Amino acid sequence: MTENELSYKIIGAALEVHRSLGVGLLENTYEIALLYELKQLGLDVQQQVALPLIYKDVIIENTYKIDLFIEGKVIVEIKSVLEIHPIFQAQLLTYLKLAHMKLGLLINFNTLLIKHGIHRVVNNL
Repeated sequence: MTENELSYKIIGAALEVHRSLGVGLLENTYEIALLYELKQLGLDVQQQVALPLIYKDVIIENTYKIDLFIEGKVIVEIKSVLEIHPIFQAQLLTYLKLAHMKLGLLINFNTLLIKHGIHRVVNNL
């Protein structure tokens, strides 16, 4: 399955979570619900995956955590904030670069319409 096909399934699952739970909950709540929905779709999903930082000859373990890592191809960063700041997208792009991946989704569940809370972030496309 390609990154784009996966993103379509992830967005559908996010829509279901948002429709069921609404707005105003903690990020962790949305993360667990989205994890459930993605696993129901038969996808391989890992939660809170450690992303080591390699700086020159030094490996810094357990520095960053990826919220959801789907099929080894897509990173999902979950937010529940009033507004998406550009720093969140920059952070996801940095994660993509560190993990040598192409596609990430930044999903903010604290919006009235979830379509306004979904942002695609790409690395080297």
